[in-house]
Amino acid sequence: MGFIKEFKDFAMKGNLVDIAVAFVMGGAFGKVITSFTEGIVAPLIGMIGGADLSKNMYVLKDAVTDASGKVISEAVSVKYGDFLTTVINFIIVAFIMFLIIKGINNMKKKEEAAPAEPSSTDKLLIEIRDALKK
Repeated sequence: MGFIKEFKDFAMKGNLVDIAVAFVMGGAFGKVITSFTEGIVAPLIGMIGGADLSKNMYVLKDAVTDASGKVISEAVSVKYGDFLTTVINFIIVAFIMFLIIKGINNMKKKEEAAPAEPSSTDKLLIEIRDALKK
């Protein structure tokens, strides 16, 4: 039973639970950013280029069909629009994560900067130390 208790203690540690929550939140955050990029950013960039950014591609080989319209071989294309949309997603997520980490670090610096007042026991020990120095 020691192994199971040890595993339970490990799994219930704050850091592991925090990581699990962050993982789930990160997945949801990624979907929000993807929706933002595909629904707002890509069409706005597409207005400049004349088409939706995610639909841009370079066709290497056209699709081949027979007389009845049945596709014999698919078209081969480089979908650089999808790639650029994904790169924009990454840049947005990286920038927002940078801002979040920067904010957290600033809060930690403020906490560290505030000197903690010694407890009553520490004050008494300081008085005793100072009295012994005399």
